[in-house]
Amino acid sequence: MSRKKKRMILAAAGLGAFGVLYFVLVNFLVSAALVPSFMEKLSSFERITEESYAAQVQTSDIKVNRQLTLNETGEWVKTCEKEGRCRKISAKTEDGFTLVAQEFFPQEESHKWALLLHGYTGWKEEMYPFAYWYYGEGYHIIAPDLRCQGESDGDFIGMGWTDHYDCMLWIDYILSKDSRAEIVLHGQSMGAAAALMMTGEESLPPNVFAAVSDCSYTDAYSMFGEKVKEWFSLPAFPLVDSARLVLKLRGGYDLRDASAVRAVERSRTPTLFIHGDADAMISVRMSKELYAAAACKKELLIVEGAGHAQSQDKQPDTYYGTIKRFLKENQARSE
Repeated sequence: MSRKKKRMILAAAGLGAFGVLYFVLVNFLVSAALVPSFMEKLSSFERITEESYAAQVQTSDIKVNRQLTLNETGEWVKTCEKEGRCRKISAKTEDGFTLVAQEFFPQEESHKWALLLHGYTGWKEEMYPFAYWYYGEGYHIIAPDLRCQGESDGDFIGMGWTDHYDCMLWIDYILSKDSRAEIVLHGQSMGAAAALMMTGEESLPPNVFAAVSDCSYTDAYSMFGEKVKEWFSLPAFPLVDSARLVLKLRGGYDLRDASAVRAVERSRTPTLFIHGDADAMISVRMSKELYAAAACKKELLIVEGAGHAQSQDKQPDTYYGTIKRFLKENQARSE
């Protein structure tokens, strides 16, 4: 065998080995970012969690308000359970996964409903403080575990894309109970992105009269690129595009489809955008971009000194007061 042919064989073998290793790396990244059961096995997951917590604003007012809210919410949940004002419900997705949600019933019957959507690697209980507030405003509440999180089945975290389809099941459930329902979508972080994606769907019923987007990202593709660099110290290009292909094969959706900013360009649902200006997880710039792109009636609230998903604890009166006014204005328009 000639020396030239040997070099070609070795080069081809080396290229093949690199391709295999690269494919393994991309598969690892997709699982490490979007499969909770896999994430929990990694020491990096604990490190990322600790770093994310450390990046939060740790001022005394936020800590005190947070603890007070948790205490009040805990007592409220106990009372609801004792009085039979809550129950677990479930729904089945088209691809066969069972989703679980908690439903809370108001003390007096009304047509007001709130669908509350948690963030990335979160669970429905994180939204209970918001449920407590909506309950006080006379709302029925549905707080689901998004797919692959909490008690809900799933294969991959949906980054808002699969979630915005899944959550239409909860809209269907609400309308099956109350055809005159007036529904507000309220999400935080990834849950906010899912809510915004819902508002971009032509099939969204007019019963959804408003949305509250708290610290949403513009699109999952951009977020994935930022976190690959931040969490794993790896270049976004070409890994994110490779991850897109792997995720499409394994998870059935494209990161580029998961775009809240494209959705709000089509939206006709009045939307309140909220973001903390000290958010180290998702830049406040993203909510400003979403607000600028939104075709719907809109309002933007920037909370000074609030980190990621901390606006309600930094300035609770402003946060809930703004939501209350915004919903009242737009509920009146929908009547």
